[in-house]
Amino acid sequence: MSKTVKYSTAGLATLAAVAVSVPAHAEEYGILMKTLANPFWGAMGEGVEEGAKNAGVEYYLQAVESDQAAESQLNVCNTMLERKPVAMITAAINSTNLLPCLKKAQDQGIKVVDLDGNLDPEILAAESIDITFSIGSDNVKAGAQGAEFMVSQLGADAQGPVLVIEGLSGNITGQKRATGFADALKELAPGLEIVASLPGDWDRGKAANITNDILTRNPDLKGIFAANDGMALGAMESVFAAGKGDDVIIIGVDGNSDAVKSIKSGRLTASVAQLPYLVGKQALENVKMAVEGNDVEKQVIVPTLVLTQEVMEAGSEPMLEFVK
Repeated sequence: MSKTVKYSTAGLATLAAVAVSVPAHAEEYGILMKTLANPFWGAMGEGVEEGAKNAGVEYYLQAVESDQAAESQLNVCNTMLERKPVAMITAAINSTNLLPCLKKAQDQGIKVVDLDGNLDPEILAAESIDITFSIGSDNVKAGAQGAEFMVSQLGADAQGPVLVIEGLSGNITGQKRATGFADALKELAPGLEIVASLPGDWDRGKAANITNDILTRNPDLKGIFAANDGMALGAMESVFAAGKGDDVIIIGVDGNSDAVKSIKSGRLTASVAQLPYLVGKQALENVKMAVEGNDVEKQVIVPTLVLTQEVMEAGSEPMLEFVK
């Protein structure tokens, strides 16, 4: 039977206290996410639970107060090590903050999994850290899909300014999404010019402020690509407040529950759904195979889906069952 232990992460001190008060299990899997306050990670937590049930394993899940709390996440990771799990599935806030903890885990013979592709392979190699596997979507492809959809709406001959709102500075996931979008847009519609590509730090309010500023300077803005849905929704609020809701294509990434509601209501244009539920589910199932000595692909790619109002109303896309 699987055992679920989830926390809303009111604070690090509370997490640490709970971590040492719950008895460890010989065959326990440690799951370290960013923040469950983000619907993306909440959906992934649901997938983890389903995967654990399917694999018949026990797991211990923790997260930190925000997806910018890098130091807190390292402390939680070190606390998790004290439980001596057989595997640790980690979604690092950036490419470097968990390296000391992951090195210790490797030295203790713990299987280490990169959840959602947050670790840079070159940095891992430089630190002599050999993870068991990385699982997540192809973030470069996800960005490119965003560009493809934008061009499908505006036309290959379209001209005008476009805004890119990146993730947290230094985070490889956001960097890949922004790069994939920019490269594909340049190829598919050279007349659409990215006039600003700025870090929104995964923050809805900051994305709204960025959008306000860019709209003031570029009132003819054609499109916005945000590296996650929270920022896309912030951008959308500013666009509608400026009376330009029908004029600007707004695309996010993740396919979280808030974005789905907004797309259904006809406000947010689209989201490149990362299917976090499926990522979490497959992460547990694959690491169980690895712990039992079976071969697992070093890079497990979970497909993405461009969610639009039309796609959801049609209901014929098989992957919709994993949109939570």
